[in-house]
Amino acid sequence: MFTGIIEAVGKVLAIKPVGGDVTVRIHGGKLDLSDVKLGDSIATNGVCLTVTQLHGDGYSADVSGETLKRTGFAKLKAGSPVNLEKALLPSTRLGGHLVSGHVDGVATVESRVEAGRAIEFWLKAPSELARYIAEKGSVTLDGISLTVNDVEGARFKLTIVPHTQGETTIKDWRAGSLVNLEVDLLARYVERLLAPSEASQGAVTLDLLARSGFMK
Repeated sequence: MFTGIIEAVGKVLAIKPVGGDVTVRIHGGKLDLSDVKLGDSIATNGVCLTVTQLHGDGYSADVSGETLKRTGFAKLKAGSPVNLEKALLPSTRLGGHLVSGHVDGVATVESRVEAGRAIEFWLKAPSELARYIAEKGSVTLDGISLTVNDVEGARFKLTIVPHTQGETTIKDWRAGSLVNLEVDLLARYVERLLAPSEASQGAVTLDLLARSGFMK
């Protein structure tokens, strides 16, 4: 589990195809790896990867075919910058929101506009994920916890302050950039609870919530 608060910007050093999957080697940049051991998880552009090797300057990890299909990892190459975050500890401040590192799909940057010292981006989510994105809600893009400022159908707007620009790869986003999208974890579970299914003994419905005092 992660918070979406990026600890460092690293770099892809190598991508090696192995039996239909790939192994990636990542330079950790300023990421402190002193407490990382084999088997630990590091969110790499928002993708939860398991460390398979540790190097003096970074780590290696395997990337499955499923991850290549569902994320923007297939577009990365040697030299590509990546956002890095180690898994959170029980004592970690939850400065962003709960992030699983399980990417749901890929969003496309539609526009970039300078707005004073901030940058405003409009992005488009895959149609099947748009319902999980709400104005003033949280979304994770390339591993970064961000607040949605406006929503129009499958399109949504972000306003990025200078600190986030300087500490992440957002400064490199342009119209046409593809970014890994993870929707709010809670939204998916709420939808599952509200949806009737054969497995449920009794689906959670709006009527049930109202009768139980959760709605007025």
